[in-house]
Amino acid sequence: MPWCPDCDRFLSPSTVKTDGTCPGCGRAVDANTASTDDEAVPFPWHLKLLAGAVALYLGFRAWQGVEWILHHI
Repeated sequence: MPWCPDCDRFLSPSTVKTDGTCPGCGRAVDANTASTDDEAVPFPWHLKLLAGAVALYLGFRAWQGVEWILHHI
């Protein structure tokens, strides 16, 4: 994470100017951490599995709710 020692704060990579300077004071930040490219982080497989399971569960519960309403009308 980019650090500006003059402003005494961390900067998000998207706020660092394209020339590698701080948007607040205009001084250069550490060149190793100042990256304006968003690196693609792979989505973990277990989160995909969890999201799929939650979607199936909520879909099933919604179907049960619709059936319950139809039988009680």
